[in-house]
Amino acid sequence: MLAGPFATQILADLGADVIKVESPAGDETRGWHPPDRDGVSTYFLGANRNKRDVVLDFRDPESRASAQRLASRADVVIENFRPGALAQFGLDYAAVAQRNPRTVYASITGYGPHEGAQLPGYDLTVQATSGLMSLTGDPDGAVYRSGLSVFDVTTGLHAAIGVLAALRHRDLTGEGQHVQVNLLSTALASMANHSSALIAGGVLPSRMGNAHPSLFPYEPFPVKDGQIIIVAANDAQFVRLAKAIGHPEWVYDDRFATTRARNVNRHILHPLLVDALASHTVDDLFGLLTAAGVACGPINTLAGGISLAERLGLDPVVQVGDGERAVPMIRNPIDLSVTPAEYRLPPPLLGEHTSELLAWLASPVDEEERTG
Repeated sequence: MLAGPFATQILADLGADVIKVESPAGDETRGWHPPDRDGVSTYFLGANRNKRDVVLDFRDPESRASAQRLASRADVVIENFRPGALAQFGLDYAAVAQRNPRTVYASITGYGPHEGAQLPGYDLTVQATSGLMSLTGDPDGAVYRSGLSVFDVTTGLHAAIGVLAALRHRDLTGEGQHVQVNLLSTALASMANHSSALIAGGVLPSRMGNAHPSLFPYEPFPVKDGQIIIVAANDAQFVRLAKAIGHPEWVYDDRFATTRARNVNRHILHPLLVDALASHTVDDLFGLLTAAGVACGPINTLAGGISLAERLGLDPVVQVGDGERAVPMIRNPIDLSVTPAEYRLPPPLLGEHTSELLAWLASPVDEEERTG
């Protein structure tokens, strides 16, 4: 629902001509309300800019033939179906590669093409089955899902990276290939230090609330008017923190002098920090610690995060499209000095470009496209 559209939106922002193929019923996320904008799901809007849209019914012979021609003429095909589901339509990797060996074909699945091929894969189910939810929440409380579809997004990123690597290979050799990514493998890789703790260190990670297993302080702390995140990820940063809040003596205390010592003695250091911070406000402490070179931050709402990005000159919101079709969207975070991301097309209406794309498919293939 999200990994494929997210991957293709990244490529579209970076210059690819992306053609979104929908069934006559349309992308299911078009109906995921609320919230919406002018009756259109914001979920759909958030992952579908810069795309042209064609409606094709794979069960209809004429539509199926158009889909096969489209796949054969594409540099890249990205599909998000259950493994094997497209073979009946002549749209699987083997069929597409036979017609055009230069095609880069990417498959995004839940649990891969082997024994997990029949398992339906959604971000939430993979958050559960991968072990992420066992790491999210308070130690003695309920498990929680991540507040975002973390593995849909990261799988989309991995798909885009894989496609770009395969295109580079094709540039050098003329040979396409099959790129495969799945939510579960992405989840295990994305739990980077936690996965390494288990397979390399033999330590099974568990829920620690907002604490970090290897760093302290690295969590929210209560202050006079709320909470603030404070990070001291190395010894030099802890020195700056201790001096900034008026406790330089901590620097010379063997219990706190090193990263390992602070981790082992966090039960001692934590109440000392809470006491030292109690008289400060969030804004006061944010200014004080930032000036001292200590990483910290208020716990914002999403609106606060966008506002911060605006104050920092990051221009997080872009307008995509013109007039009534204009949609405010979050900027692509990749900043390229020569070929920056572009925002050419608003998220498409269902079948908006069907006529023009079918006319293009009926036209002869020119030499540049053939060798592209």
